[in-house]
Amino acid sequence: TKMADILNENEEPVEEDGAYVYTLTDEEGNEHEFVLLMCDEVDGKTYYAMAPNDEPDSEEYVILRAEEESEDDVSLVSIDDDDEFERVSSYFDDKLFGDVDYDAE
Repeated sequence: TKMADILNENEEPVEEDGAYVYTLTDEEGNEHEFVLLMCDEVDGKTYYAMAPNDEPDSEEYVILRAEEESEDDVSLVSIDDDDEFERVSSYFDDKLFGDVDYDAE
């Protein structure tokens, strides 16, 4: 999913059932709610793994890179570079789903 999402750090995420829910706005101005699965640094950049709020148990998730616009504003942007995306998604897959043994009965 390619989505240039913008998150304003001043808007605190809403906490629901112990999960942080962010409202992100796409390029067309549509708002989408995402649950933060994990935030981590890879190769010196900060990335957010987020799942759509309407299907939080799905293994589908988006990875967005944090880019500081100014001291108070941070944008979350899609990763357009395929190599970068592969590196970061395999890192998050290991962290999020690495304990899952798909061969177990």
